[in-house]
Amino acid sequence: MISFSFMKPNTMKKNNDHFYFAKELEWTEMAKGVSRKILGHDKQIMMVKVRFEAGAVGALHQHVHTQTSYCAKGRFEFTVGEEKQIINYGDGVYIPSNVQHGVVCLEEGVIIDVFTPAREDFLNGDAVSYFHNND
Repeated sequence: MISFSFMKPNTMKKNNDHFYFAKELEWTEMAKGVSRKILGHDKQIMMVKVRFEAGAVGALHQHVHTQTSYCAKGRFEFTVGEEKQIINYGDGVYIPSNVQHGVVCLEEGVIIDVFTPAREDFLNGDAVSYFHNND
């Protein structure tokens, strides 16, 4: 069952205006089995590291932001529009603005998401979570 809940405001500890050191940033839990770290942003762009446990799901959703995703670890089934593909380490995904998309984590992993414009909802805590775990 899909669970929609409001995420906590960003608890990002920024090192300075240009560098974000992942080891010094806290994970923000988005749902059971899914957490994130914001690795840099301004009003036009945002990069987010998202950690998934196997079985975690990003339910189908859409947003105005254009998104690219890079598989830094693991294996995922991505849906973009009507197309489904398995991606592995090193693969990328492009998601145009307002196109329905979702992801299922098949093997514990990490996705690096880049959004334009930046996800203000991630920063102020207004974002609805589309993530859950199938367990």
